[in-house]
Amino acid sequence: MSTINIRSKNVSGAEIAWFAPLCNGDDRYLSAHDPNFKSNWHNCSKILLKADELGFKNILCPSSYQVGQDTMTFASAVAPLTKNIQLLAAIRCGEVHPPMLARAIATLDHILNGRLTINIISSNMPGELMDSAPRYQRSREVIEILKQAWTQDHINFKGEFYNIQLDNTEPVKPYQINGGPLLYFGGYSPPGVELCAQHCDVYLMWPETLDKHLELMQTMSTKAAAYNREVDFGLRVHVIVRETENEAIDASRTLMKHVDDERGTEIRLRAQDGKSYGVSRQSTMRDLSDKDGFVEDHLWTGIGRARSGCGAALVGDPDQILKKIQGYMDAGIKAFIFSGYPHIEECDLFAKYVLPKLNNISLAQAQNRIPDSTPLSPLGAGPRK
Repeated sequence: MSTINIRSKNVSGAEIAWFAPLCNGDDRYLSAHDPNFKSNWHNCSKILLKADELGFKNILCPSSYQVGQDTMTFASAVAPLTKNIQLLAAIRCGEVHPPMLARAIATLDHILNGRLTINIISSNMPGELMDSAPRYQRSREVIEILKQAWTQDHINFKGEFYNIQLDNTEPVKPYQINGGPLLYFGGYSPPGVELCAQHCDVYLMWPETLDKHLELMQTMSTKAAAYNREVDFGLRVHVIVRETENEAIDASRTLMKHVDDERGTEIRLRAQDGKSYGVSRQSTMRDLSDKDGFVEDHLWTGIGRARSGCGAALVGDPDQILKKIQGYMDAGIKAFIFSGYPHIEECDLFAKYVLPKLNNISLAQAQNRIPDSTPLSPLGAGPRK
């Protein structure tokens, strides 16, 4: 194995991020939608600016075809209102012609003075039924064209999906001149893992048991080393933290009190990625859970009954949540994207009970290794200048 040193965007330890529910996924009770939590500019910008005020380092702005707001338009509007937080903007490869996408990302990166990161998504377009291998190949081509647009005076690309010869001497290059924004990526199929190892910077995982995480991380480290690259690791997970464990468990039950299996299945399957390998892994994890929905201590899978994608939450009191996060950090996970219901209320609770303690964890405590002494990769240290 190659030697890979760990560094961090947040020198105090990990990158702690929150979630902006642009896809209309915010509510007090899952599957019982309240119009007061509708995805709109007022609600979502309020959540994002609250996360900035409370000291979160990044925030995921997701993308969906069915409901919600356009990610890039929202990010561009809210960017000048932010102070310190980075924006993790989700892009769906194939939705926008790559040279135009390169220009849009570069423009947003300047508005944010380099506080932009990008979440690469490879799902089908509406009406598409493309297999995973060509979908990820399309994403690969998009990324390669983006990198040419950001670093070269001429785009010279010929692939399966795009054939572009284009002078590139005048377009705006990103604020982050050393390669553009960091690329975050989540995907579980072999073509997706290969794509991340070759081109992306942070591999985002949905919640699973710790041994499953370690398997994924070991595979990714090996794949990235074959390209002489380094890939960091992140976790996208919900959280329910209360002053006591019993209060947190009660909150999880309250969240689900209107959920029935038929409605939950309908919600999961309407998503573009509802039948993906990653979603199937979340389903398998639920099947392994105990009668109360816990698959590990304080890792509760109930949320996955009523939504696609990330389907589990950390549930417990502040010390229990902190211990769980420290365990992930000890395993080598350095980027965390949390969310909760309703998002602005759980954001406040997490910032009150957990975030100050996380910010006091020294970088040395976060620099542990996964089994076989395989060193992990770095989380890029801020805007790339």
